[in-house]
Amino acid sequence: MTDKPQGGKPGDDSAAEEAVIKAAEEAAAVGAGEGSEDLATAKRELAERTADLQRLQAEYQNYRKRVERDRLTVREIAVSNILESLIPVLDDIGRAREHGEVTGGFKSVAESLETVVAKLGLQQFGKEGEPFDPTQHEALMHSYSSDVTEDTCVQILQPGYRIGERIIRPAMVAVAEPQPGTQTTSAPDAEAKSADSDTSDGGSDS
Repeated sequence: MTDKPQGGKPGDDSAAEEAVIKAAEEAAAVGAGEGSEDLATAKRELAERTADLQRLQAEYQNYRKRVERDRLTVREIAVSNILESLIPVLDDIGRAREHGEVTGGFKSVAESLETVVAKLGLQQFGKEGEPFDPTQHEALMHSYSSDVTEDTCVQILQPGYRIGERIIRPAMVAVAEPQPGTQTTSAPDAEAKSADSDTSDGGSDS
């Protein structure tokens, strides 16, 4: 003989079904609440991990830039030291060229060397007739000339060399200054003419 639930008629399972449905709804509500809390926690942790990753990427990029900058600096210093040691050789080639001694095989070697150092960034500077610049020129001789209107390099005794903006050796030059008095002779004449004009104006008023 099968026992029937109390409070219900034989064959009537509606009360049991209602109890089961109510229990399922309560369980679903509890599960939904726990799921939303878990989702919020996951989102918060994801945001934290994303921020950490972005910070690490920024630090790595800065590290790469710093390493590349240091590498270029070391290379420039090494190249500069090598080129600086070759300047006396270039001076000898220049003096030999002035005496017409750069010929034959020596000419080919000299031109090859000058081409190589130019590709490495070594630049020669210093030309006759350019204004004297104490940051680029070193004056070894001094004179006056009526042919110049400012301090001018009239002779290049030894060319200068630079790498980029850095001066390795200033150009050794002879400098000519304007002849004293050449720019001031007109001033007294102008003053005299002005004084004469004032005198004549004063005489006419009297």
